[in-house]
Amino acid sequence: MSLVRLKIKGISYSQTQNGAYALILNEVDGDRKLPIVIGAFEAQSIAIALEKEIKPPRPLTHDLFKNFSDRYDIVIKQVIIHKLVDGVFYSSIICERDKVEEIIDARTSDAIALALRFDAPIFTYKTILDKAGIFLKFSNKEEKEEETDDSIMVDEILQESETVEIESNPSDAYRELTVEELHQELNKAVASEDYEKAAKLRDEISKRK
Repeated sequence: MSLVRLKIKGISYSQTQNGAYALILNEVDGDRKLPIVIGAFEAQSIAIALEKEIKPPRPLTHDLFKNFSDRYDIVIKQVIIHKLVDGVFYSSIICERDKVEEIIDARTSDAIALALRFDAPIFTYKTILDKAGIFLKFSNKEEKEEETDDSIMVDEILQESETVEIESNPSDAYRELTVEELHQELNKAVASEDYEKAAKLRDEISKRK
């Protein structure tokens, strides 16, 4: 399978869906964009890495990993988004130490946050881009503008993409579920690596005890 190199176009947010952030990747030799919905913490970490002039007073988790890797001569060579299942992207980090390569499984948001810190290239397979890549459609007026409104961009993505379903007011919806249904939703959230949703479900289950 052929690999396609991606570059980060930016991070967008939605004005219509609370807590929705989309990491937008663009194929280097094409116009398709790969939108990946991520959490607020990951969005912050990636945004800080993109803005080279911004340095937090204390290292974030991904900065700590970078410092740890530098200390022990571990280098990230590349990141590959290698699988898409039920709207969830799976990635691998290709590392090297003492000329020995290792492949480490990672959440895509974490893998990209680290790739930025190591200046490592990001790839995906053509089959994934064919399946999940989109062409954003804008009006003629928007096409003439150098910068498109980020909130419009992410709303377009969330409408066209089936990556993630985001509830506008999840806490109210959880109150209507039975404890058994809450546990089922919790298992689904963990399986899909939606840990923010899992935490809210866990809190609701704790309230019932």
